[in-house]
Amino acid sequence: MSISVKICGLKDPAQLAAAVDAGARYIGFNFFPKSPRSVTLDQAAALMLDVPTGVAKVSLVVDMDNAGIEDIVKHTTTDMIQLHGSESPERVAEVKAIFGLPVIKAIGISGPDDVAQIERFAGVADQLLIDAKAPKGADLPGGNGVTFDWRLVQRKYWPCPWMLAGGLTPENVAEAIRLTGANQVDVSSGVETAPGIKDEGLIAAFCAAAHGAG
Repeated sequence: MSISVKICGLKDPAQLAAAVDAGARYIGFNFFPKSPRSVTLDQAAALMLDVPTGVAKVSLVVDMDNAGIEDIVKHTTTDMIQLHGSESPERVAEVKAIFGLPVIKAIGISGPDDVAQIERFAGVADQLLIDAKAPKGADLPGGNGVTFDWRLVQRKYWPCPWMLAGGLTPENVAEAIRLTGANQVDVSSGVETAPGIKDEGLIAAFCAAAHGAG
């Protein structure tokens, strides 16, 4: 099984180069202003120029309106939109129709009751990102470094591709892949030395562990 890796929240050329060199399949750019990983349009546009063909450029937004998404699409070379807020299935379909780009919908999981909602999005999103639900009171919907019980999505199959996220690190990603059967994984805080500060060595270690698990 081949494992695809998404490194999310990159902010500088050295981090981006490390992710590409390590074989990341997706590079995520965070447009949520409250996040320590957020980038401006100009920063993202410049960084995206260094992403080679064959690596998908993903723009992460949180409950952003159409005008904000339009700015991203117009000013950058983004390939995909990641909706990481409380967007409904109808909103996912609307974003796809308006902007003509594939949409990843993030879904937060903390217990069995949360798993059922995945079906609501599986038929409309191009991909799903199954993440740990943000703790109560958290400022960020993702990137909080928390995991969920991976058995909740163990060997699950939905109508569209999905990525496993939430507290993954170089140390636990292989076990997460083994338990869930995921063939795509997403990491942000798990390859950082401080919030928003990616470490090139951790990026390489994470990708090596994930690819090795395949």
